[in-house]
Formats: sequence, structure tokens, C-alpha cells
Amino acid sequence: MYVPTANRVDDEALIREFVAERGSGTLVTVGPDGTADATLLPVLWEADLLVAHFARANDHWRRMRDGAAGLLVVNGPEAYVSPSWYPTKAEHGGRVVPTWNYSAVHLRGPVTVHDDPEWLRAAVTGLTDRHEAGREHPWAVTDAPERYVDGMLRAVVGVSLRVESVEAKAKWSQNRSEADRAGVLAALTDPDARARMVSGSL
Repeated sequence: MYVPTANRVDDEALIREFVAERGSGTLVTVGPDGTADATLLPVLWEADLLVAHFARANDHWRRMRDGAAGLLVVNGPEAYVSPSWYPTKAEHGGRVVPTWNYSAVHLRGPVTVHDDPEWLRAAVTGLTDRHEAGREHPWAVTDAPERYVDGMLRAVVGVSLRVESVEAKAKWSQNRSEADRAGVLAALTDPDARARMVSGSL
């Protein structure tokens, strides 16, 4: 990921909070034949280990070799930025262009596939507890019948990524003037503009 100095984020606590709030990322690995695979997975990041799981029917995990390089891409908010939002565009004689603002974190390291039932139960429990935290009536894995959970666990395969490098980028018009940044913020927080952006999603 290209990360200019102005857009680089180095605060580890902030990066971990970002990943936790998003709760998922796209795991990218390359199979033995050189073909890249990518799967969006719910993730849990503790210490230097990312934990997730695949549907067993997903062939991605079958093409992963233990110890192979993995890349987890966690995307945050993003938006098209129109030059018409810059109050200073007249000062530049129209010499302004559109851009795209976004936040992203890339986590890299070796991957390991896990098919041990107890490892899977711990991983699924950890993911569930993380995402149920804060609810008035949180659901727990133990709320379901044990035999049912056992059956569900047989339908998934675990994966972990040992985090060896972290890149984080927040591109939010830092290279523009204060007036231009205010113009972008006003446009992106306008309810009608937000509705138009959402309507273009899947």
C-alpha cells in the first residue's frame, strides 16, 4: 500500500481500535499455482495473532500452505471527493482534480490452517463474545445446544495470521487547506449526499 507521510498512521492503539470496530477484513493468499484467493472474514486481533474461520465449503483454505504469506486488508469509510467542494478552487484557476478519500489497514504475516475442534470452539467463542459485547442481552455460544454447536463447528475451518507488519493509512484531504477540508466535510455529512452514496452500494 502506498502511504505518503501525511497519510501514515503509526498509533498502534488507534490502529487496533480501527480493526476492532470494523470487525472484518479480506484475507488474501496465493495458492501453489500462483493464483490469488481473497475471502472476507470476521476477525479477532489479540497480541500478534489474528484469528478467523472459513466455511469448510470454501476452497480458499485448501489452497493455503501453513507458513505461507498472508495479507489481511481492513477497509474503513471511503468516499469520492469532488473538486466542486473546494472553496479555494477559484484561487487555483480551476487547477483541481477529483480524488478518493479512505482509511485502510494492511496486516501481513504467515498463515496457519486450524481444524482442531477445541481451537475452533475457542475461536468462534472469542469472535462471538467480541461482537456481542455491549448488547443488552448478549448471545453466547453456550446458549445453543452443544450437539448443534458441534455440528456447526464441523462446517468451518479456522485460520490464524501471525502479524509481522502493519501499515495504516488515513487519506482525508490532509494535503488541502483548512477551508477545502471543511468543504469536503460539509459535503460528506450532508444527508442527501450520504443517501446518494449509499444507494450506489450493493
